[in-house]
Amino acid sequence: MNSNESKEDLRQRLTTEEFAVTQNAATEPAFTGKYDQFNEVGIYVDVVSGQPLFSSTDKYDAGCGWPSFTKPIDAANVQEHTDHSFGMVRQEVTSADAHSHLGHVFNDGPQDRGGLRYCINSAALKFIPADQLEAKGYHGFESLFPNK
Repeated sequence: MNSNESKEDLRQRLTTEEFAVTQNAATEPAFTGKYDQFNEVGIYVDVVSGQPLFSSTDKYDAGCGWPSFTKPIDAANVQEHTDHSFGMVRQEVTSADAHSHLGHVFNDGPQDRGGLRYCINSAALKFIPADQLEAKGYHGFESLFPNK
C-alpha cells in the first residue's frame, strides 16, 4: 500500500475477500482459494502492494487447503508475529511493506527443504507468470526460472 492509499481506497480496489484477509486477518475457507491447486510458473506478490513474496519453485501441495510454500523469495519481505487468536499459538505471516496479513507459518513442511510450511491465503496474493515478469515490472526475478 502506498502511503497515500487509505483503508477506504483499499476497500474500493480490493475484493471483499482480499480486504478481509489482508486488512482484518480473515482466513478464506480451505480448498476455495484460486491458488490452492494452481501449478503455473511464476511469482506470487502481495495483492495490496505488489511486493514479491513467493515463487512457484517453492510451492508444494501440503493437502491443507491453502497454497503452501517452503520459503519466501526473500525473508526480508515477510514478517512473523505470534498470533494467539482462536485459542491457539501460531506464527502469523505478514508482508513487510504493506503489513498485509498473508497466513501462517508452521514447522511441518518438507524436512528436506527446511521444514517450514508457509500456509498462505490465495486472497492475499496476485500471481505474475514467469513469461510476464519483466513486462509487469518484476525485472530480475526471471533468474528464478532458468528453464522458462
